[in-house]
Amino acid sequence: MILHCSQKLAANLADVSATPLEETSPLGSWHGHLFTLERRQCVLLYHDASRYVLFLPGLRKADFVDLGKLFRPLYLATLAAFGAAPVQIKKAELALGPLAFDTVTDRSVQGSIRIVQQEVKWMVAAQPLAQADPLALSCEYSHRPASVRGKWLWPDEMMLEAVARP
Repeated sequence: MILHCSQKLAANLADVSATPLEETSPLGSWHGHLFTLERRQCVLLYHDASRYVLFLPGLRKADFVDLGKLFRPLYLATLAAFGAAPVQIKKAELALGPLAFDTVTDRSVQGSIRIVQQEVKWMVAAQPLAQADPLALSCEYSHRPASVRGKWLWPDEMMLEAVARP
């Protein structure tokens, strides 16, 4: 699986390719963006095709060494929360493959990330980031309509369809 990183996120990761990597995962690639809230580093992970969102708040330097260990369990937990069958969750886990990073980004996805980042900032105004539940927030931000190049879709439904494909 490929994670297309923003420059801020790429600066905190090792082995980031400057050239585009070829996607081999049937689930597609993701974009990642690092930003700071309440002096804590947060990462938004955004699925390119479905605009499915994963939110990782309060990361430390050691967490960037193996970002996959944070990504995988959160992704699989959100699938379970949306009602994916255990067989589908296991299939999705196997389809992810190893996490690879590059810095080739898509402006459309980056624009969508900025919208969710603003929503996260509004959420922090209502409750402290330390009390934020990554699973609940990831589910909340994935269960809302999103626009992909002029077409409206529901990210959670799109992801569940992608996981259900043979």
